[in-house]
Amino acid sequence: MKLIGNILWFFLGGIVLGLSWIIVGLLWCCTIIGIPVGIQCFKMSLLAFWPFGKEVSFSDSTTSVLLNILWIMFSGIELAVTNFVIGVLFCITIIGIPFGKQYFKMAKLSLLPFGAVIS
Repeated sequence: MKLIGNILWFFLGGIVLGLSWIIVGLLWCCTIIGIPVGIQCFKMSLLAFWPFGKEVSFSDSTTSVLLNILWIMFSGIELAVTNFVIGVLFCITIIGIPFGKQYFKMAKLSLLPFGAVIS
């Protein structure tokens, strides 16, 4: 079921979402200070391409809190709102609810990506 969900996800919006994470990561990597943020964006792009079967947990550390604040100010709100709106649109139909739930998971990660552990 994960395989079918991931394949459908990839063609129904995952490719656009993953590419948006890659573009944001490339923009962050333009500066030396932004390279750790860009690397995290590349990790999130892999999750955006294939989210089914992946679990996300969060750890609390001072570094992740500071980076999350910086992230929210510059990139997080746009990605989170986009994921949330698309998730609501997918939840209109019964068939789209699993995809909407994945978009909501990505919206949470788009808002606070640092300290997230993907397993």
